[in-house]
Amino acid sequence: MTEPVADPTSLIFGVREWFDLFVHYLSLSLLSIGGAISTAPDMYRYLVEQRQWLTAAQFNASIAIAQAAPGPNVLFIALLGWNVGLNAGGVLTGLVGILTTMLGILIPSSSLTYVTAQWGHKNRELRAVRAFKQGMAPVVVALLVATGWILAGANVSAGDSPWQHWPLWLLTAATTVVVWRTKIHLLWLLGAGAALGWFGLI
Repeated sequence: MTEPVADPTSLIFGVREWFDLFVHYLSLSLLSIGGAISTAPDMYRYLVEQRQWLTAAQFNASIAIAQAAPGPNVLFIALLGWNVGLNAGGVLTGLVGILTTMLGILIPSSSLTYVTAQWGHKNRELRAVRAFKQGMAPVVVALLVATGWILAGANVSAGDSPWQHWPLWLLTAATTVVVWRTKIHLLWLLGAGAALGWFGLI
């Protein structure tokens, strides 16, 4: 993982940077099969590793807070944009960050979903349509696994042995099994993870 930016508030943002952010989210929107969360690995690569507009901790916190809050899953995009904007200058640029990322992620996917849903419903009996739906299932699962991998490993510093953080990986595996095999509400799991982190056990 990369080191955090030395001083996030010193980032210089102009029209070019906002345009680049918007275009990147436009492209991610068309790849967000299975929801926006499935594109989190590429968001991490772009925002944290490539541009260094966010720290790994800010990225993780944005997703964790949005997932714990009531509302649509896509709220984490707004928080990422908010944090990029705050790092670039303050509250007003934070609002620009929200608008930039949310419009970028929503416009293409919403338009495409509307058009293809109508077409797919009319042609749902076609073999190609059924094959497409079946073929997308493993892609979505793989994207979600990649997202989990990024989030679980975001607190592992460069040079650390993966086994040094075995409680984190154990908690990740245990949570995966619990979600898969039981009907325990996700808020209980989020609360348990927060408590373990609070007491420094992970």
